[in-house]
Amino acid sequence: MKITTLRELWVDELRDLHNAEHQILKALPTMAKAAVDDDLRKAFEAHLEQSKGHVERLEQIFEMIELTPKGKKCKGLEGIIAEGKDMLELDLPEPVGDAALIAAAQRVEHYEIAAYGTVKTYADILGESDAAQLLEETLAEEKATDETLTEIAETVNPEAAEPEFSSSPSKRNGKPRRRSRLAASRR
Repeated sequence: MKITTLRELWVDELRDLHNAEHQILKALPTMAKAAVDDDLRKAFEAHLEQSKGHVERLEQIFEMIELTPKGKKCKGLEGIIAEGKDMLELDLPEPVGDAALIAAAQRVEHYEIAAYGTVKTYADILGESDAAQLLEETLAEEKATDETLTEIAETVNPEAAEPEFSSSPSKRNGKPRRRSRLAASRR
């Protein structure tokens, strides 16, 4: 697609976000299953439900502008999610694994915050006030999710720093650990 106007760029970015949200919908259940901390698991489950709403809002915008959301792959988020999957395959002690999950999730959130902020600004400039309002709602939810993850990290990360977890990746409190977080999430 040749892009020559801000409107075309806006549509292209919206399509990118639509694909990104679908990638997130696929990744979040795996992350929730891999999370050991209850608050973290619940945060992933809650964000899964929110992300369904994000897709609906994007599709609403595409209906308003009479275009299709299909046609773009979000390569940026694809890479971030691939890095997160790599972390799941490591044999990390449980609090260290949860810290890694939080880091991966926050990378996703920061990507989304930047992307939604951009398309919301474009919508404002283009006079697409209804779309801008929908995008602002999603942006606020993404920021709130990032704040929730930060709050959870303030508990999980200090636990992960405890010497008993940093010295033995295969044991927690003397008990054998699951083979990998990804294998555990597939159960």
